[in-house]
Order: sequence, then structure tokens, then C-alpha cells
Amino acid sequence: MLKKEHIENLISLARGIKDTGVNNIMDFTAFDSTKMDEYAAQAKKEWGNTAAYKEYEQKVSGRTSEDKQNMAKDMMKLFTEFGGLKDMDPGCDTVQKQVKKLQDFITENYYTCTKEILSGLGKAYSAGGEMTENIDKAGGSGTGEFADQAIQIYCSKA
Repeated sequence: MLKKEHIENLISLARGIKDTGVNNIMDFTAFDSTKMDEYAAQAKKEWGNTAAYKEYEQKVSGRTSEDKQNMAKDMMKLFTEFGGLKDMDPGCDTVQKQVKKLQDFITENYYTCTKEILSGLGKAYSAGGEMTENIDKAGGSGTGEFADQAIQIYCSKA
């Protein structure tokens, strides 16, 4: 199993290099779940009493650290994919399908990601700070802002 995971990590790294260039070759932060743990603690503090957070707790209970780390990697892969789309119009079908893919991933793995929640997440992705930095590390400079633009377009549609 360890060998398979190692190979999968190498494949992910190679895809990231292909999508965002060789400058990210030595960035191993995608393999570290420390930031995800910090984000989880911050989310509990801010939204611990909401229905979405209660749903999140139910979905993640029983998951191992490895499971959580793999989910974090999969989430960052979505931003690597956004980075590969940055030369497109954020409202085009291809980019809008990527937004839907992100929304579905969040709903499947964390909580029901309504358009209202997704819009708020998009704003957080481009607001600066560590979240934006991590997204931009995954997809290249400007990925957080691009993802937010695409998300706002997606969420504005009926």
C-alpha cells in the first residue's frame, strides 16, 4: 500500500509540474495535512453551531488521518486543474464544469455545498493570506482569484 501511495504522489506531482511549471517541483506542502488541521480548527470556531458544520463532523468522523490527507490532496488537485484553465474565460463551459466538480467534491466529502456557501468559499480563496497562497501554490499565481471569479459566475446563474 505504501508503494502504491508513493507512486500516486509522484504522479500527482508530475501532473502539477505539467500544469503549473517546474517552479513548484520542490513544493511538498500538498503532502502535509497540518494546514488542513488548522483550517478545520478555525472552521469549528467560526461555524461549529451551523447545520453544515454538523454535517461535516458526521462525514469526517471515523476517517483516518490518511483518509483526511488524501482528501486534502484531492482538493488541491482541483486547484491544480483550475490553474491549468486560467487562460480561459472564467465563464466558459470548461471552467464552469470545474466549478461544479469542486462543488460536488465538497458536498461528497465535507458538507452540502450550496451556491451561497460556494460563493463564500470563492471569496475566501481570493482574499489573500494562507488559503490563497496554498491555492496559488497548487495552481500557480492567480489561481485563487481565477477560481473565485469562476465561482461567482457559477453562483450567479439560476
